[in-house]
Amino acid sequence: MMKKFTFSALALGLCFSAFAQEPVNTAIVQKIRTEGLDKSKAMDIAFHITDVSGPRLSNSPGLKRAQDWAVKYMKEMGLKNVHLEAWGDFGKGWQVDKFYAATTLPYYHAIIASPKAWTPGTNGLIKSDVVLVKADTITDLAKYKGKLAGKIVILDQGTVIRSNDKPELLRYTDEQLTEMASAQPQAAGARPQRAAAAGPANNQRAAMMRQFAMRAAIDSMLLAEKIGLKLTQARGSYGTFFTSNGASYKLDAKPVSAELEVAGEDYLHILRLLRGGEKVEMEADIKTSFYDKDPKGYNVIGEIPGTDPKLKDEVVMLGGHYDSWHAGTGATDNAAGSAVMIEAMRILKAIDFKPKRTIRIALWSSEEQGLFGSRGYVAEHFGTAATNAAPAFNGRPATEAKEAVIKPEHEKLSAYYNLDNGTGKIRGVYLQGNAAVKDIFQSWLTPFDDLGAKTITISNTGGTDHQSYDGVGLPGFQFIQEPMDYNTRTHHSNMDTYDRLVEDDLKQAATIVASFVYHTSERAEKLPRKK
Repeated sequence: MMKKFTFSALALGLCFSAFAQEPVNTAIVQKIRTEGLDKSKAMDIAFHITDVSGPRLSNSPGLKRAQDWAVKYMKEMGLKNVHLEAWGDFGKGWQVDKFYAATTLPYYHAIIASPKAWTPGTNGLIKSDVVLVKADTITDLAKYKGKLAGKIVILDQGTVIRSNDKPELLRYTDEQLTEMASAQPQAAGARPQRAAAAGPANNQRAAMMRQFAMRAAIDSMLLAEKIGLKLTQARGSYGTFFTSNGASYKLDAKPVSAELEVAGEDYLHILRLLRGGEKVEMEADIKTSFYDKDPKGYNVIGEIPGTDPKLKDEVVMLGGHYDSWHAGTGATDNAAGSAVMIEAMRILKAIDFKPKRTIRIALWSSEEQGLFGSRGYVAEHFGTAATNAAPAFNGRPATEAKEAVIKPEHEKLSAYYNLDNGTGKIRGVYLQGNAAVKDIFQSWLTPFDDLGAKTITISNTGGTDHQSYDGVGLPGFQFIQEPMDYNTRTHHSNMDTYDRLVEDDLKQAATIVASFVYHTSERAEKLPRKK
């Protein structure tokens, strides 16, 4: 049972404690804790996002179901201005309608796998011997011409699986948190050091380009031969596999072959048999659908309107990305973060909070393809950062240098808070180099010391939607979360399901987020920005 944090002055109503000169409303904190820890709806919210809505690949029916549910739920809890807001053009949606695959010779064995995202199906059940394609150079491909039509193909390459020798589920130690807190600010304009010798780097780049060219040549040959299905080895082990896309989501994407991403154990089993001269037969039935009627991407937006005549036009934002990959139901990535942020809004509504500033939640789409939802929203509402000219590379078009664009709403945002590192509880906050908020955040964390949240680090963290804000000079923050088995077992994998969520951690996170959002909305001034 979680220890309750009590305050002797609660009977006085509105009361404040001061930590490092930053006010903390202890009476409201207690109300937030009671609602968040004792009356939580976080797991029910997560259930609807995962089990009920299903996988939420960008622009898929699953994401649409989840977005419609979120709009309905936010309206029911009393949020205002709830809507789906387009951020720009994305492309085609895609989903798996049917999937079955098994080896039938030398014996029957159903394999663990998933179609790669945005690849076509098999056009019905196919039965074929599995053909091992060996090709070290493009000229080696000629010997397969006219021999692969309708066949199931596997390339003569595989990665050996090693047994794990380290714990898969991790929580931060006191020493690790102390090291985070001791980090020093990075010098302005500092860049990662480069190796002194350019030769190895150039050689590596050249090898990669040759590898890309070989892979493209193989895929082109397999498509021209009209194969039935291509097998590739997925990263992972112990039946867990980490999925990816096998084709582009663009409306004008080039056609590709049907492709199955196979768990390492099953893939290597097939490969060993073929390398040993044994005959392998397999059957597969894959049906996938594409959705291109509406190529736009959408974010879910909802608000608790501000009430202070002078401050109501200013905004405090919180959010997380709502889309996922398709092999699981995207529980830790990122139904967990989305559920926490929705629950934080529910907590604030449940305690009948009337904020000075407007509080706005955003559930982003297409984060997995490049933070598209948050970047599009930031560009529309707040502005864009300056960009340098870039030459064409590997099919990517050249770009021109552009100056920064700052919009009027830029001045109105106080802060954006993000959660997107799995189910683990909050242990603190990354400051993104913004030393001016250190004492403020330390004060706001103090009431949650008993819940394990007390670490402030000046360090940056990447790969999440707070970067869209930080990139245009706005205070955008990601919380420090326990690693758990996010990187070892659930992130982008077939095991990213509701079962991997830790209820107490989600309750703790939602409670802390709600308190941070409350105090940000009530400050006399907006949060300070980086110098």
